[in-house]
Formats: sequence, structure tokens, C-alpha cells
Amino acid sequence: MTPKERFLCALDLGVPDRVPTFELEFQLSEELCGKRFLTEADLKNDSPREQERKLAENAQTLIEVYDRLEHDAICVQYLNEAHQIETVRLLHRYAGDRFAILAHGDGTFAIPDGDGFEKMCVAMYEDPESLHVQARQMRDEAIRHDRALLDAGYDGFILCSDYCFNQGPFMSPRMFAEFVAPYLTDIIAAIRGAGGYAIKHTDGNIMPIIDQLVAANPHALHSLDPMAGVDIAEVKRLYGDKVALCGNVHCAAMQTGTEAEVIASAEYCLTHAKPGGGYVFATSNIPFKGLPLERYLLVLDVWKRMRDY
Repeated sequence: MTPKERFLCALDLGVPDRVPTFELEFQLSEELCGKRFLTEADLKNDSPREQERKLAENAQTLIEVYDRLEHDAICVQYLNEAHQIETVRLLHRYAGDRFAILAHGDGTFAIPDGDGFEKMCVAMYEDPESLHVQARQMRDEAIRHDRALLDAGYDGFILCSDYCFNQGPFMSPRMFAEFVAPYLTDIIAAIRGAGGYAIKHTDGNIMPIIDQLVAANPHALHSLDPMAGVDIAEVKRLYGDKVALCGNVHCAAMQTGTEAEVIASAEYCLTHAKPGGGYVFATSNIPFKGLPLERYLLVLDVWKRMRDY
């Protein structure tokens, strides 16, 4: 199977030739190969010709990095919509249809900052319609954006609005059902209707709202955060026939734990989520800047040992 075929097979709850892997973001490219990914700020003062050159170079860097890691999907980051569209065209030029190509595509409320948190809490009780107006606008813009990227050649989206702390969701399940779930459902339905794939990401303890997340009908859930007590074995038992699973390798252990703890976390994920398909191996967040590259490569070594069906 090609990486893309393998990845999409797992998202469709199938059993591919081996467990696919990806990361929604990889911040260690400089440590891996001495190159960093392009950001919109890098293009700010460039001529169109220089932007074109940098975008082509960045597409080649993306392919180089994710080839070396043996990832099955590439998630395009840090660029505006026009440059995301140009990037997918360049990726297809240089790599054909080998990788699944993803971008961010959410448009639902996420955990606000301190000032925004207070304003949202007040609005929920005193002016809920204002939140619904905002939610509809965000939804409509996400659907427009996602359709533009799908038309350009993207395969799907990571929906990255974070909803949960380690203790639980940032709003009650009842309020989540009012202010978030319907709009998330609409965005996912639009992605599916246009032939795309939707992976719903959120860190934290999702268990109080997991029924609503699954009911929104994404192809997969990510990151299944073990630091918040989310047990991938239990999620697989309860929902593995309804939604694919991505992640759960313990990021905190990768940073501060022993090698044995890191290996044990990766083995646990593969032991419990691999059977029957519908699993994409990944960390419980991202390989973040400051994480020793060797720790992420150790995780990949476990995957290589256990990935084949």
C-alpha cells in the first residue's frame, strides 16, 4: 500500500498492511535534518517570484522530513490559505499522490484565554444568542476554507480546537451540546460531503463529552491524552467500531520519563489499538521543540517493531 492508501484505510476503520503513523505537527525538523519549515512570516516581504521559490523549497523539505520518518500523511502548517493551496500543488508535483495531505480546518469554540474565558462565561448566561451568531460565522468560514483546500487537492483536515483540560472539558457537557457540538457536526458533514476526511483533535480529558465527539461523525479522534487519564484500550472497546483512533503515546513520558516508560507507552498503544484496524500511531500531542529527537525516534522504533498486521 502507498502511505496515503494505508492512512485512509485506517481512517475508514479498515485493516491496512501495517499501522500508519503521522503527527499533526513535527517541530524537530532542524534536529532531524538541519532544516525548518516555512512560515508565513518568512514570506512577508518577498516578491512573488521569491515566494514561489521558497514554497517549492518548503514542499521538498516537507517530503524529505516525512519520508525520513516514514510518515503516511503530511499536515501543512504555518501558511495562509493561498500558500496552503500552492503547497499542495507542489507536494503533488514532487511526490505524486503518495502521501495523504492534511491541513487545519476547525471552526468551533476552543478553550479561551483568560480575558476571553470570562466574557464567554458571561455570554453563555446573559447573551447566548451572541455566541450562536459567532459560532455560525466561524462554522461558515471553516466550511468555505475547507472546501477551497479540498478543491485544491487536500485529502482532509485536523480539527484542532482544544476543548478539554486534564480535569475535563472547559464547558459543561450540556453547554458543549449547545454551543459546540452542532457546529462541529456541520463542519464534519461538509468535509465528508465534499469527499474529505476529518480528524477531531483535542487534548485533555475528553471522556465527559466523548459521546458527543463520536456523534459528530469524524473519521478519527486525536490525541487521546493519557496525561488526562484517557485510556486508549477503553476508548477502543467502547468506540472502536464507530471511529478511528490516533495517538495516545505519552508525551510527558517522552520528555521526562525513562526510556522504559516511553517504550511501555508506545507498546500499550499498539497492543490495544492496533487489533482490528482503525488506528493511526502518533504521540498524544506533537513532537514539540525541546523534546529530545532521540525520544521520538525511540517511539518510532517501537512502531517499526510492532506495526505489521
